[in-house]
Amino acid sequence: MKSYQNLVADCLKTVEEIYPWDLQESLETEQSPMLLDIREPDEFEAFHIKKAMNVPRGILEAACDYGYDETVPDLVMARENDIIVICRSGNRSILAAHTMQLMGYQSVKSLKTGVKGWNDYELPLLDIHKQIVDIDEADTMLLSNVKPEQMPPKKTKPMPKVVVGA
Repeated sequence: MKSYQNLVADCLKTVEEIYPWDLQESLETEQSPMLLDIREPDEFEAFHIKKAMNVPRGILEAACDYGYDETVPDLVMARENDIIVICRSGNRSILAAHTMQLMGYQSVKSLKTGVKGWNDYELPLLDIHKQIVDIDEADTMLLSNVKPEQMPPKKTKPMPKVVVGA
């Protein structure tokens, strides 16, 4: 059985990553890449990188192909274009980029550290109304909210075996 981190590590063998500062630089060129934010709609609405398209991870495969309610024609036609896949921390985007490679996308990369790293580098994030989100406010929203019950159980030491009649 593989863990989530094992799956991500396996996909990193074929998926390239790009750092936020390198992405910012490439967005300032004539041939800027398509930005594909695969977070859930509520995450995207709270803040996202300017010009990013939101296609949640849960419908990605159908969005990348013709003939489905979720089909996004601009995305389907971008199989040979540069695409940067974005998520909160850079893990979901690696899995999504790997899937897109399997579907024939030629130049897809993952944003290393995701929007969290983008914000840490103090690059602008916009809300659904195209207003700049305060860096500290975004930091607070990007904090991990893992609850104790979501953590792996603590390993306990096995009880020593008692040999009777030895």
